[in-house]
Amino acid sequence: MARILLAEDEESLCAMCARALAADGHAVKAARDGAEALDLLTREQGGFDLLLTDVRMPVMDGIALALAAARDFPDLTILLMTGFADQRERAQGLDAIIHDVIAKPFTLAMLRSAVNEALAVKARG
Repeated sequence: MARILLAEDEESLCAMCARALAADGHAVKAARDGAEALDLLTREQGGFDLLLTDVRMPVMDGIALALAAARDFPDLTILLMTGFADQRERAQGLDAIIHDVIAKPFTLAMLRSAVNEALAVKARG
């Protein structure tokens, strides 16, 4: 299946998402913030199929992470997650580099659907 980099600062949500995606057969690496995720992405030379990141995080937010990831690894598919309307509005300007924005709170079925759809588009790409 796919290699997924998950950036989420809320530990319980991160663990829940990682478990659900791993149960679907994906290899998931988790980071607590955008800076840690960007470091992992760089160390692994962009070797992920999908970046799933929260928008609002400490150190480096998901928007800055998405911009850096798209610049350095243009073939990486990026999905954002946020529970804040103003953050969704900020993400709208990134249509050229992100696949979609998942609104929090979401169910695991919604997460799986968004991830599978993003990966299917990448596969057709």
